[in-house]
Amino acid sequence: MNRYLKPASLILVLSLATLPGFVGRAETQVTGQSALAELKAGNLHHVRHQYSHPHENASRQRELTSGQHPHAEILSCSDSRVPPEIIFDQGLGDLFVVRVAGNVATDTELGSLEYGAEHLHIPLLVVLGHESCGAVTAAVQGGPPEAHIAALVDLIKPAVDQSRAMPGDAVANAVRTNVEMVVKQLRSSTPLLSELVAQGKLKIVGGVYSLKTGKVTWLPETN
Repeated sequence: MNRYLKPASLILVLSLATLPGFVGRAETQVTGQSALAELKAGNLHHVRHQYSHPHENASRQRELTSGQHPHAEILSCSDSRVPPEIIFDQGLGDLFVVRVAGNVATDTELGSLEYGAEHLHIPLLVVLGHESCGAVTAAVQGGPPEAHIAALVDLIKPAVDQSRAMPGDAVANAVRTNVEMVVKQLRSSTPLLSELVAQGKLKIVGGVYSLKTGKVTWLPETN
């Protein structure tokens, strides 16, 4: 439900919400662009530390027992300093989140994202990196990584190689390049995600989160 509705509109929506199936019909009106605008507004709340804390009450929890209709899915790093629901000021049932160190996408992550896009009809997919990412830093520094961490580092190395000649901070460049490469990977992923993008049913964008300011810097959009 749009938290910015005027009082009269809000009363109408609350009345309609008692009708069977209303939630599903309302969610189908959400577009990739409107969902992105909601996340951008929520991130501004986070930057200003002026949160709306939507969808955190008992009523929302009960509503979700009959199903979920998130308006965005987030592929983000596992870093404890980057919780998507907080940095985008979202609540229960608003986001479908897949978290993995380095915000990389193997078949496992792709399967989750495909489920969100195809079966939950989520119109927006965000690849979210962040500054000072430990997984990216390990890939930049090189050397033999420990145990299964090597699998993550190997996935990030192409971004490190591609950004190596860029001026500025090597880790920051690799973080951004990694996000760009994963966005490109998801947009071209067959058979599901690329088809949904081509049909205009799914918007895939990337962003980088600043630990210092709390702001998400969005990458240029091409779809």
